[in-house]
Amino acid sequence: MNYLAHAYLSFNNKHLLLGNMCSDFIKGKKKLDYSLAIQQGIVLHRAIDEFTDTHSSTAEAKVFFKPFVGLYAGAFVDVVYDHFLATDKNEFINDDALKKFTTNTYNILQKNISVLPEKFQNIFPYMQKQNWLYNYQFNWGIEKSFEGLVRRAKYLSSWKEAFTAFENNYTALQNCYKCFFPEIKYFVNQKMQELLKA
Repeated sequence: MNYLAHAYLSFNNKHLLLGNMCSDFIKGKKKLDYSLAIQQGIVLHRAIDEFTDTHSSTAEAKVFFKPFVGLYAGAFVDVVYDHFLATDKNEFINDDALKKFTTNTYNILQKNISVLPEKFQNIFPYMQKQNWLYNYQFNWGIEKSFEGLVRRAKYLSSWKEAFTAFENNYTALQNCYKCFFPEIKYFVNQKMQELLKA
């Protein structure tokens, strides 16, 4: 669910970006239907997810959401990480930098939309029109994302308790992000070198 992080952690590599952004819509060996470059982006996405899911900071952040969303806590933490990335002045020095990055990401996806999975093609117009990547910086954007998670989840009926947990534990969650993000950046840099040599 953390689209901004997956886009950002593609580090301006167009083909990795394409695979990284649509990987959740490509199951198992279906990745072999795509070009090698996009396959590398899919592999990168899955490596990012595994690193994130097993990181101690993610486990700490999940605790705030588990009473309300149970096993979906990880998905809510993903969205929260995107919020703190969008507001991280070490990564986006100002609002213009975030806006430029998100606009460029949408442009690349739009130009290559025909080679991406149909399910991603179906959600992309909403992502672009509602400017998900840019609006993660706002608390209301996070609330909308939480609402979307609940709508797609089988066993959840309300996002409100999770959003209250986000607001009430904002600083603690931000500290989890601050511990996590430098490590995921280092990991991805290493993984990209490995993939691009292959």
